[in-house]
Amino acid sequence: MKNFGIIGVAGYIAPRHLKAIKDTGNNLVVALDKSDTVGIMDSYFPNSSFYTEFERFDRYVEKIKHTDKKLDFVSVCTPNYLHDSHIRFGLRADADVICEKPLVLNPWNIDSLEDMQKQTGRKVYNILQLRLHKAIIDWKKQIENGPKDKVYDVDLTYITSRGTWYYTSWKGFAEKSGGVATNIGVHFYDMLSWIFGPIQENIVHVYEHDRAAGFLRFEKARVRYFMSINANTLPKEALEAGKRTYRKIEMEGTEIEFSEGFTELHTESYKNILAGNGFGLEDARQCIQIVHDIRNSSPIGLVGDYHPLCKLPLAKHPFKL
Repeated sequence: MKNFGIIGVAGYIAPRHLKAIKDTGNNLVVALDKSDTVGIMDSYFPNSSFYTEFERFDRYVEKIKHTDKKLDFVSVCTPNYLHDSHIRFGLRADADVICEKPLVLNPWNIDSLEDMQKQTGRKVYNILQLRLHKAIIDWKKQIENGPKDKVYDVDLTYITSRGTWYYTSWKGFAEKSGGVATNIGVHFYDMLSWIFGPIQENIVHVYEHDRAAGFLRFEKARVRYFMSINANTLPKEALEAGKRTYRKIEMEGTEIEFSEGFTELHTESYKNILAGNGFGLEDARQCIQIVHDIRNSSPIGLVGDYHPLCKLPLAKHPFKL
């Protein structure tokens, strides 16, 4: 049984980590969140210590370092811009770290964390759960077993509707979330990198507060993508079905079906990590470079090979006059 700590236990993604820790037969010793709305812990680890102040959490973790409660892992479920700091805390606490996506916001943060890994002798793991999805694994095998010199044409569409609350939360601030492409798309860019190889070209056609669209050329694929948090960009079939999320991947005109099988991927990720097979810093590097470059590019508009949904009218930012 391994001892875990969680930073950000009141967040949206934390229940998946709580479940993964419990399902893999391990123990949550302590958790931290500035919000005390953490009743979900009763369903998993009601006896875990809990703090709302980092200083008291830090003191507790230090005190248990030489006891049987010493942390083996720290799970980071905090806002994106805090990941780097909280990963560093976990390493300094002499624990391995499991961090949600995106691992960090900038590629150079990975370099610094690699130095800290060497200094501490501990390891950082990133949740790159799509690599464990059966349909995605099968897709990767299909490419590997296909013609060696073929370059595939792929369209990726991902729309996950968000209300106006999004813009007043940390997610609505690019300096904290990394913007739309980073916040909702980083695991898709990782998936594409994992399947199709190194990135060769990264063109941004549209980049706004509520959407991002562009063209990515990988070693074995040409990818047009469109990502949005605006419900007005949902296709007719999604609206008629009452759905607020829409994901679709087409390769050479054939849809890659992967709508199911997401619920247990965090538990599978933890199983892999505990078995010594998790995804580390270098595994995350290319997707972090991709979203960094998207965020810092100048959109070229409707020029070249762009996703058809780029033509949809832009919406005014709800909090900008």
